Amino acid sequence: MTELDTRPQAGDAVPGSGPAGSGVREKGLGGNSVGLLGSAVLGISTVAPVYCLTSTLGSTAGEVGVQMPAVFLAGFLPMLLVAFAYRELNKAVPDCGTSFTWTVKAFGPRLGWMCGWGLVIATIIVLSNLAGVATSYFWLLAGEITGSDSVAALDGSKPVHIVTCLLLIAVATAISYRGMTATKGLQYTLVALQLVVLAVFVAMAVGKAGSGEFAATSTDFSWSWLNPFAVQSFGAFTAGLSLSIFMFWGWDTCLTANEETTGSDRTPGRAALIAMIVLVGSYLATGIAAQMAVGTGSSGLGLADPDTSDNVFAALAGPVMGPGLGILLFLAVLASAAASLQTTFIPVARTVLAMASYEALPASYARVHPRFRTPGRATVVAGVSTGAFYTVMTLVSEHVLVDTIYALGLMICFYYALTAFACAWYFRAELTRSARDLVFKGLFPVAGGILLSAVFGKTLYDMWDPAYGSGSSVLGVGSVFVIGVGLLLLGVVLMEVMRRRSPAFFRGEVLTKETPAFVVAD
Repeated sequence: MTELDTRPQAGDAVPGSGPAGSGVREKGLGGNSVGLLGSAVLGISTVAPVYCLTSTLGSTAGEVGVQMPAVFLAGFLPMLLVAFAYRELNKAVPDCGTSFTWTVKAFGPRLGWMCGWGLVIATIIVLSNLAGVATSYFWLLAGEITGSDSVAALDGSKPVHIVTCLLLIAVATAISYRGMTATKGLQYTLVALQLVVLAVFVAMAVGKAGSGEFAATSTDFSWSWLNPFAVQSFGAFTAGLSLSIFMFWGWDTCLTANEETTGSDRTPGRAALIAMIVLVGSYLATGIAAQMAVGTGSSGLGLADPDTSDNVFAALAGPVMGPGLGILLFLAVLASAAASLQTTFIPVARTVLAMASYEALPASYARVHPRFRTPGRATVVAGVSTGAFYTVMTLVSEHVLVDTIYALGLMICFYYALTAFACAWYFRAELTRSARDLVFKGLFPVAGGILLSAVFGKTLYDMWDPAYGSGSSVLGVGSVFVIGVGLLLLGVVLMEVMRRRSPAFFRGEVLTKETPAFVVAD
């Protein structure tokens, strides 16, 4: 089937979207496809809690030691504040372009375009890491099931790892192309599996810590673990906070799917808050249990052991849960990464769709599939970009997972902070109407934006040092800095290219504060 070009012509009225001349247009996405529970599951699935924990527990413990739970809470705070900004903006402008659309309306086309780019490139980075973790656990699980160390060792072969990774990306791209409802039941199952296995891991880790089985490493719980001021240095705190922020990234997928959600002005915001509460509870419980069992040391089973810190559950599955149940933890990580790999295509594809619909990207990306009602071309290009990015980074850096996750924190802080400030500026005339408007449209978003901006600035300064992240460098500059800043500068270059191709958008003639939101037909 040929994809539909949903870009309206000037003066056209779109059936089902409003009267002629109203300016209200639709993108062609499938409306009313997701309810409150489905939207919350979508947010949790995109974040991929088990994947995030296995990827960052060790790195966070290495930065802040036993204050890891405190850093989780500190990372949750700005995310919660920014979530209120998303909720208020979504009520007023339920558009799948989210951060891009809202920032353009508040600050103009240039900042808005860069905000959209920040979301897009952050998603490409995390998709590549999701695929990498899914690949590693695929071979680990295959080795456990077959009882063959040689099968598990296949992940250590770069050609095998890259080919497997590319196949997983291709499958996830194909599923996402078919729409959000294609695997709705599977997503419910995979999210439930993650949360149940985490609960079992927490119970068994706490039990073994109390039994003395890990006497050499176990640590008694202390309320001081929840004190962020006990972190040894501000640099260590911001490094840990950057990782913690990454662990909450993805909840805004609930908002990106707003045009396909029942009650698009309210349901996505509520779902995002539900998802974040589930996530912070899971992270705190798992982090505390792991510290109690194996501690945060840099040797043995310690969480900060550099040999296992980028994949903690691979090391802890057997010792904590035993060989039988340990397989469940492998399965949970694989399920987490695979489920998120599929759902994470949603924000990038729909942001690109919105940018193209408003003429900020080439018109071809504004096409949707007539049957599946998805942004087909945007989804396919996101899949190809993900595969190319991961292949290049794997060949260039031996520590690609660690470095790209650290760089990802920079991108997340960038576009979340811009969105938070956009909220306060967009609603500036309404802040004195009531105490509620002042708090939820002004104070909370500004506070969240300031916190994320501080993390962005400190992280930018710290990542210049080659010791930041994996310790690798490019011409004496930390590779994390090169990855993070290089990708942002690439966005500036692409924006200038688009400015020449689409001058109307960059003159502020296409999308303004008065432009009605795109809507879906009933």
